[in-house]
Amino acid sequence: MAEQIALPEGHGEAAGTSTHASDPRARTTGPEPDAIGMRADVTGSRLDAAGSTADVTGPKPDAAVVRDALGVGTAVGLSGFAFGVTAAGSGLSLLQTCALSLAVFTGASQFALVGALAAGGNPYTAAAGAFFLGVRNSFYGLRLSQLLALPRALRPFAAQWVIDETTAVTLSQPTRRAARIGFAVTGLSLYVLWNLTTLLGALGAEALGDTDAWGLDAASPAVFLALLAPMLKSTTERVTAALAVLLALGLLPVLPAGVPVLLSALAAPVVLFLRGRGNGGPSRGRGKGTTRGTAMTEAGR
Repeated sequence: MAEQIALPEGHGEAAGTSTHASDPRARTTGPEPDAIGMRADVTGSRLDAAGSTADVTGPKPDAAVVRDALGVGTAVGLSGFAFGVTAAGSGLSLLQTCALSLAVFTGASQFALVGALAAGGNPYTAAAGAFFLGVRNSFYGLRLSQLLALPRALRPFAAQWVIDETTAVTLSQPTRRAARIGFAVTGLSLYVLWNLTTLLGALGAEALGDTDAWGLDAASPAVFLALLAPMLKSTTERVTAALAVLLALGLLPVLPAGVPVLLSALAAPVVLFLRGRGNGGPSRGRGKGTTRGTAMTEAGR
């Protein structure tokens, strides 16, 4: 009887192989040590292959990040020539003009300051307007500090480069490494070129004559708008940007320089509030989803 039940040795191995082939769970958890080792190698190679594919199609190559950052830094850095000319035309000395670019290093605030001085405004009022415009950089810093995660020793130096252009380049990067490269290259190239062209502009202001006729003060805002426009991808973002522009333009004649820009940030909560009301409110939506999920669970039971 035992001879009829016993299976040949080769047949037993084949049956075991068939069982593993037909049952995925057995193939995953029950193979012999050699098979486990081989599967681990194959899985590892697949992970490596997936990682290499992600490096090609997902994160941007370092060379592409450097190229884009240099493009922005060069384009905006050359507009420092406009500031040098405008500052010299408003009555600032060569030393004062260069000191502003070295220490302040934010084009909108610098143009606001020299514009108010050129119009005969009080120096303290002009400085206050420039300060209010520069406050936006502190909000940029809150976002970039989390994204870049720089060592504490480098943060005070990096803070000098937190401006519109470096923020736009950094936020458009897919990985932290690319963000750090974009921030560093944009900040360095822009800082060097901005200060160099400021010096050249201040020295050549007399040769240009009437600086207002050239419209050079519009160069920096135009470049920033060109960087911002591709980032407005959704309808909500476009509506928020349009409302912010309307707020800034409407408040510009009645408020000091810099304040309309800060108040235009109120467009974001207004649009989000209206969108929430249009969707029936977040809390109401969550309640419906929870009730529906509970009903489905009970039905499944």
